[in-house]
Amino acid sequence: MTTLTLTKHHGLGNDFLVLFDPPDVNHALLAIQLCNRHTGLGADGLLLAHDAEGYAAKMTLYNADGSRAEMSGNGIRCFAQAVAARRGDLGPQLILTDAGDRVVVLASTDDEHTISAQVEMGEVGVLGEPQGWAALACLPDRPVAHLTMGNPHSVVGVDEVAVVDLADLGGKVPHVNLEIVEPGPESNAITMRVHERGAGITFACGTGACASAYAAAQWGLATPIDGEVLVHMDGGSATVRFSPENPTLAVLTGPATHIATIQVPLQ
Repeated sequence: MTTLTLTKHHGLGNDFLVLFDPPDVNHALLAIQLCNRHTGLGADGLLLAHDAEGYAAKMTLYNADGSRAEMSGNGIRCFAQAVAARRGDLGPQLILTDAGDRVVVLASTDDEHTISAQVEMGEVGVLGEPQGWAALACLPDRPVAHLTMGNPHSVVGVDEVAVVDLADLGGKVPHVNLEIVEPGPESNAITMRVHERGAGITFACGTGACASAYAAAQWGLATPIDGEVLVHMDGGSATVRFSPENPTLAVLTGPATHIATIQVPLQ
């Protein structure tokens, strides 16, 4: 029987399994089996690591439901932590993803199991209104932005994120990542909740933090300090920085924590 060795990590509570040199099996089905929180190991997604010439590694992401995702800001930090452990150093990494090349700069923290990672996330782009959006029945004066970070996001400004039935709204547009945001509590900050495509409500979303920070700054919900917006999520906080030279280019900084190394038989 084949035994898989995986590492489990989380970025602000958004948890992932990392598997190097994955076997030649149905990876979508493998993700469903491993990510199941009752019969598997439990995770929001499975990250597959492959060798790629000129890169630290190639990252392929499967959501918990077996669907493919182009990119994850929390996931790539977890992935980079796993690559660093395998290499034995915290040097910068160039990672190949379905959304393109991403540069990750790592730093140690006071916690031996946690690293801080800064990721060049690429440029925020504008998308058209996703299919089925009218079902959310947003008021005409409510701020809404449909954006891409290599994956699709719909950001909605609300008065109070805690009182919104996010599961109901997200279920109406399951093919996009839905973020709801409110200003503050700091002048340069927003508070965000997210319903992720392929995973449901999660504690945090890195690409969603970038899209939400960009939208909030455009709307005036947050005033960046030195180009940075602080994004508070259920699992903790991350910063998103936009350069004066390129105000659509997002750089995400946040933690990644190693939880466990696990061996499991391939079923």
